[in-house]
Amino acid sequence: MGRALLGSEGVDPEELFDRGRALRDATPAKSHDHDAAGSGRPDALDFVETSNSGRLPELIDLRLERMTASPFAFFRGAAGLMAADLAGTPSSGLNAQLCGDAHAANFGLYGTPDGQIVMDINDFDETVPGPWEWDLKRLAASLVLAGREGGVGESRCAEAAEDAVKSYRRTIRGLAGLPYLRSWNALPDASVLSKVKAHDLIDDFEEAAEKARKNTSAKVAAKWTRRIDDHTTGMKRNRFVEDPPVLRHVDDAVAEAVFGGLVTYVDTLRSSRRNLITRYRVSDVAFRVVGTGSVGLRSYVVLLHGNEDEDLVLQVKEARPSALAPFLDIPAREHEGERIVEGARLVQAETDILLGWTTIGGRPFIVRQFRNLKGDIDPSALNAGHLDDYGRLAGALLARAHTRSLHPQLLAGYFDDDDDLDEAIGRFAVRYADQTEADHAKLVAARS
Repeated sequence: MGRALLGSEGVDPEELFDRGRALRDATPAKSHDHDAAGSGRPDALDFVETSNSGRLPELIDLRLERMTASPFAFFRGAAGLMAADLAGTPSSGLNAQLCGDAHAANFGLYGTPDGQIVMDINDFDETVPGPWEWDLKRLAASLVLAGREGGVGESRCAEAAEDAVKSYRRTIRGLAGLPYLRSWNALPDASVLSKVKAHDLIDDFEEAAEKARKNTSAKVAAKWTRRIDDHTTGMKRNRFVEDPPVLRHVDDAVAEAVFGGLVTYVDTLRSSRRNLITRYRVSDVAFRVVGTGSVGLRSYVVLLHGNEDEDLVLQVKEARPSALAPFLDIPAREHEGERIVEGARLVQAETDILLGWTTIGGRPFIVRQFRNLKGDIDPSALNAGHLDDYGRLAGALLARAHTRSLHPQLLAGYFDDDDDLDEAIGRFAVRYADQTEADHAKLVAARS
């Protein structure tokens, strides 16, 4: 019998597998086919109003406009509402570091430090430890909503949700059988498409990857900035061009506060990257609206210059407490930006080398590269066959992400000889999509 290192979970694999199997007996697959609306859920309109608290008042109407665009858009801005619905629902008792908002549009392409394009979860605003089932159920429901928005038939939407769960299970079992070093770094690149039989997505992936390769700070700077005479210094410099309300200038006090935040941000980077970022000089700061759920938060883009004509654009985005936190028994975090960064570093196969956190005006923020080598496949624009493949791809990526914090052999034991979970969560996903459509209709009616 080997000894565990440093008190870690270095337990015999068979013992872990048996533990997972015992948990399945206590919480069988059929228990995940439960009601959509939780007993403690708030009214949908009350939820939206509460979620607007603390946001910039002048942007709340824009946030509501984006949430009313479609049921899928509403869903994307309502992670906290789904957390209220999932609170108290059956759980295996196994917790992972959750994405917290694992809907289908939060899987994207981005570049590694060496320029390789990979695909992974790309949003961690809500990341917290919690039941793995919450992420998987959110993914499944989002596939139904995305498919409906794209005109996919109802049976094929349900099939995409079920196949995401099936891919999640199979990927967990596959990772459980690999050497730990291999399973830790599995699946991020294009090879995952063949591994999960998502062959119809190859062209979509390559097209998105090609766009991602062209999506650089230099491209952002060329599109959003122009060269002006700086009367203060007597020199020319680039400055953002306003495009209100999405992109607008900030006053000197705000720009100075953001610059001060960047100075302290440097210390949150891994030590090997601190010398890198300090070689750049700041040229301009602007406010920029982002996302759907994030509209109304304080979010800035910062233009920096490096060697010769090199441009670097950073995003400095306000970090709020996770919308899932009120429904989970977890301690409050001292800094919400640090929570997000730690979650991303744990879950992603490759993390932005300039990802860090800071405090500006007493508020927590995260800092990261803006759009650099980033791309996406829009799930609501896929046909039935491609949506099904996308579900399998996202299910596999979510499984790999969860095994960074949850031992795959525990989950493999829970899934042993059991394929009922696919249909159980698939039925819940359809039911939850119906509930979201009703919530969305209520918001649309209230604004009409």
